[in-house]
Amino acid sequence: MENLILLNAGAEQAPSIFSLLLPFIIMAVVFYFLLIRPQQKRQKAVNQMQADLKKGDKIVTIGGLHGVIHALDEATIQIDVGGGRKLTYDRSAIKNVVEVEETTAE
Repeated sequence: MENLILLNAGAEQAPSIFSLLLPFIIMAVVFYFLLIRPQQKRQKAVNQMQADLKKGDKIVTIGGLHGVIHALDEATIQIDVGGGRKLTYDRSAIKNVVEVEETTAE
């Protein structure tokens, strides 16, 4: 009888490596689709916007400064803020380009 109990105790199988790693794999996939991938898309859009800047664009800096691009360089941008004042910023300081809606006189 004692031998039978020992045989049954040894019959239990240890969980497979795949079943142990499955929760971690699922968490990695969820993190990728919820956190990493959207951030990469946003960064790609910002990089494209900063590469497409041109003279005359109305922009806003990350500090909230509004102005018009006066001159461009590979790394810097000169912004006309009005009153003949021009400030120099890095391209990476540009938050977005302001879309000006054109209104027609009726």
